[in-house]
Amino acid sequence: MGNICRSPLAEGIFNAIIHNNKTSHLFETDSAGTSDYHIGELSDPRTRNNAKTHGLQLVHKARQLKSEDFTDFDYLIAMDDSNLKSILELNQNKESKVKIYKMRFFDPTNQNADVPDPWFGGEKGFEEVFQILERSCRSFYNSLCSEK
Repeated sequence: MGNICRSPLAEGIFNAIIHNNKTSHLFETDSAGTSDYHIGELSDPRTRNNAKTHGLQLVHKARQLKSEDFTDFDYLIAMDDSNLKSILELNQNKESKVKIYKMRFFDPTNQNADVPDPWFGGEKGFEEVFQILERSCRSFYNSLCSEK
């Protein structure tokens, strides 16, 4: 929702995957929230610490989803049902060809479940989210590679 926990971590993980596969030049990535709670803020310190333990550095500043995102990107990925609903409601451009999915649509272990929000949890919750996002991002990347 606020673009400071799950989505910037997913962006960082996906960017690492495309970097490690030498395909960064084929992608443009960004993350955004459906609310305006934290615009301009860095990711939650717990998210940044978790990312750092996995060798990632997050420098993303929170932003809110905007109408141009529906034409500028090929995919919009929601973290949970609530955000998916908000994204679908914001998509007023019926000409848009953007594909909208939940992140865990790509999770091989629990397809289409919500990515839990770690905001109120401790380190264990942030690590659980990292593991979910890492699996899901890798599967999403593999599905993109099989499309092209």
